[in-house]
Amino acid sequence: MSKVLEERAEKEEKESETTSGDQVYDWSAGLEETDDSQLYFSPDQGNVVFASAIDGWGFSVKQFAHIYSEKMGIKRELLLKTLWGDFYLNAKAKKIMKGAQAKGKKPLFVQLVLDNIWSLYDAVVTRDQEKVVKVVTSLGVKVMARDSRHSDPKVLLSAICSQWLPVAQAVLSMVCEKLPSPLDMAAERVEKLMSVGARRFDSLPEQTQELKRAFLQCSSAENAPVIVFVSKMFAVDTKALPQNRQRTLTPEEIGQRRELARQRHAARMAAGQTAAESNKDHIHSGSVPQEGQPSGICTAKMENLTLKDSKPEESAEQRETFIAFARVYSGVVKKGQRVFVLGPKYDPTQGLSMLPESCSASDFVPDVPHLSCCSMESIYLLMGRELEELEEVPAGNVLGIGGLEECVLKSATLSTSPACPPFIPLNFEARPIVRVAIEPKHPSEMPKLVRGMRLLNQADPCAEVLIQETGEHVLVTAGEVHLQRCLDDLRERFAKIEFSASKPIIPFRETVVRPPKVDMVNEEMGKQHKVAIIHQMKEEGSQGRSSDNLHVDPSGLVTLTTPNRLATVSVRAIPLPQEVTCLLESSSELIRTMEQVNMSLREGKNLDINPATLEAMVGLKAQLENLLQGRKWRNAVEHIWAFGPRRCGPNILLNSVEGYQRPSVWQCLGRVDDVDEAGAQAAVLRDFDNSIISGFQLATLSGPLCEEPLMGVCFSIERWDVQSSAAPQSQDSRFCEDLAESKVERSSEATEAGPSQARRRPDAASADCYGPVSGQLIASMKEACRHAFHAQPQRLMAAMYTCEIMATAEVLGKVYGVLGKREGRVLHEEMKEGTDMFIIKAVLPVAESFGFADEIRKRTSGLASPQLVFSHWEVLSSDPYWVPTTEEEYLHFGEKADSANQALKYMNAVRRRKGLYVEEKIVEHAEKQRTLGKNK
Repeated sequence: MSKVLEERAEKEEKESETTSGDQVYDWSAGLEETDDSQLYFSPDQGNVVFASAIDGWGFSVKQFAHIYSEKMGIKRELLLKTLWGDFYLNAKAKKIMKGAQAKGKKPLFVQLVLDNIWSLYDAVVTRDQEKVVKVVTSLGVKVMARDSRHSDPKVLLSAICSQWLPVAQAVLSMVCEKLPSPLDMAAERVEKLMSVGARRFDSLPEQTQELKRAFLQCSSAENAPVIVFVSKMFAVDTKALPQNRQRTLTPEEIGQRRELARQRHAARMAAGQTAAESNKDHIHSGSVPQEGQPSGICTAKMENLTLKDSKPEESAEQRETFIAFARVYSGVVKKGQRVFVLGPKYDPTQGLSMLPESCSASDFVPDVPHLSCCSMESIYLLMGRELEELEEVPAGNVLGIGGLEECVLKSATLSTSPACPPFIPLNFEARPIVRVAIEPKHPSEMPKLVRGMRLLNQADPCAEVLIQETGEHVLVTAGEVHLQRCLDDLRERFAKIEFSASKPIIPFRETVVRPPKVDMVNEEMGKQHKVAIIHQMKEEGSQGRSSDNLHVDPSGLVTLTTPNRLATVSVRAIPLPQEVTCLLESSSELIRTMEQVNMSLREGKNLDINPATLEAMVGLKAQLENLLQGRKWRNAVEHIWAFGPRRCGPNILLNSVEGYQRPSVWQCLGRVDDVDEAGAQAAVLRDFDNSIISGFQLATLSGPLCEEPLMGVCFSIERWDVQSSAAPQSQDSRFCEDLAESKVERSSEATEAGPSQARRRPDAASADCYGPVSGQLIASMKEACRHAFHAQPQRLMAAMYTCEIMATAEVLGKVYGVLGKREGRVLHEEMKEGTDMFIIKAVLPVAESFGFADEIRKRTSGLASPQLVFSHWEVLSSDPYWVPTTEEEYLHFGEKADSANQALKYMNAVRRRKGLYVEEKIVEHAEKQRTLGKNK
């Protein structure tokens, strides 16, 4: 599609150059008149292979066109066009005619291809020996006697098909003919691969831009720079490496070894006979053999002892070896060659400035950030499970590289030129979502566990290994099956120790929603009911805080004053539309890049942004303006203060303070031509502006429900007052350092003078530059956001899997029963054409997915198997703090609302795991409780 649009754009440019005057723009896409047949899969295009991997045959239309062009004398080009389609063979006229379906004739493909394959299957499966012999003779294949006499007919079928239509030949020829050559790489793709972060390609150093020619040429010349991309690391057993495998001996070497063994045996026999005779003489004479003259028996024992002792050394524990799966884009990779390893954050501009001119990886390399050197100890040809050692590999090929496990974690860029930028990282569809904490059974084996987890992290591109602030070693995986596989690999391959894993830790998110219009029994909520809910939330939000510092009005605006009474902030929490939340979540990388550019502008640096990145930022802003419509969101996009958490999350801090015109987060989109203008914009920031942002980041990182990150919440700052005494006296950092040093000197003098004089010293805390005031403002901002969150209807968000199940009609009800039991929801079902199988698509909470696959297989006797992929975050409809408030709710749920609250169950489970307070009633020794009547 992009190619078609490019051709149309070129055509429009030519027309605009030749024509002049008023023009009417053609809004059609230009796809109707374009020949796009080569863009689709079709057998007549030669890009489809019909194959059966079980029986070992495969073919394309081109192969049968070649066969029948020789047998029937029909042109090969004609057969290529008519062998697939509505054509049939007229035997009388000896012509290929059109309209097989209308005339009730067999299509040419059925007549010449499928009928022959079916006759072969019929002859072999029904064991018609005469027919099998006839087919084998006509095809010209040779079948071994043991295959023809085998009891399983599939063995004979595979033997015939693998010679007649080998699947490997069909697939390999298709790869050679249809896969694009490395020389066909587009220039735009090269620039996209080489663009570092948000920088434009033309802003990179000249040496880096010159490498574009090497990419496009894909040259294997000696002077061409070597550029290799490692996409992943995979573990192999050391014994499977070619240098460790036993080599097959030639007949000459076998003869030489046999002759050498015969000579050794003869020498041993002669030595043993001589020793036995001398021992007999010594025994008769009453003497023993002298030291250094062992007998034949002793010699045999020593040889056996030597052989036994050498076996443990040979069978010693073999550790895993990592091979890099890589592709060569330029140059020739040679065994033992030294190259630069470019990390994902490597900047070629910084590297070239720090390295000497014409520096190579073999020279002494100074410490450059994200740059290291390594030697490619061995290179391999990847032959399925087999590895064949090579001496060199030219450009355009895929290869395996050994000896990089100490330099490459999961993916990397290798090059002989330090001007080469790192490639953009790979994106995986499966996101790690399920985590467990791991600890060894014996504390002394902790180093083995750490090393094993490091190897697992290197071997599995979808697994993550983390060390939390508490010191726990955490493994993050994509799901239950992936988790079990990772734990088995860690136990049996990488760590080889016994360890204990915690229960799976499922992440949640916290959010606020718009006030509901109906209650829990679907009755419309009146005004009194809404006021009662607001007062209830106000009481919950004001617990633990004095009324002097905190005020919550009925509209949900929270006003909080710092303990030192120097700053006051008013915050309101507003739920974001679901579309905005999804947009921010999917654009986290773009927002992070935008934050980095804004930080550079505030520091006085001017960056040349990549046009594609700049266009994406403009598109993000336009989408937000389109989605945030309405009176309360008027000019909201222009007043975005920050995103959070971690400055790139799906939450927004909004600047609604009157009279405070701070630079927008979109300042990188403006035309900043010089550094002075950027500095003038940065000077508009009020004092303690970063304290407000820091408090917002902390609040969104851990919410008040169960300390999980927030999602889809907008915090609007409507008032922010700071007294003049709280403002720093000077913005100079040197003044802050001098003041801190003077405070340290005064405190030491006061200690020497005694406590009475120390009490007479004036307190200089109020004059400290960004000291207690900034810290108290951060804490107050965090608390204000949490209370504003409490003042709105709050909900938990659960991680959801997309579940795809294939099942027959007989077990459809059992599948629905298992899904309903685990809070699943069926989206749609459809019947697969030509079969009696139904394809069911549903969503399932990740927290309910453990044991789901096993249960559904047991309930359906193995006739249904689910496939789970992380999809999205979904708001749980129930309020975790809900209590009955209307008469109907009291009648339906009871006074204590004893029915199961799914959100409350999830929230309490997370709080219990984190050691937070859980409000629950625990009954102990219930059997000892008796009534007063029984005590009499």
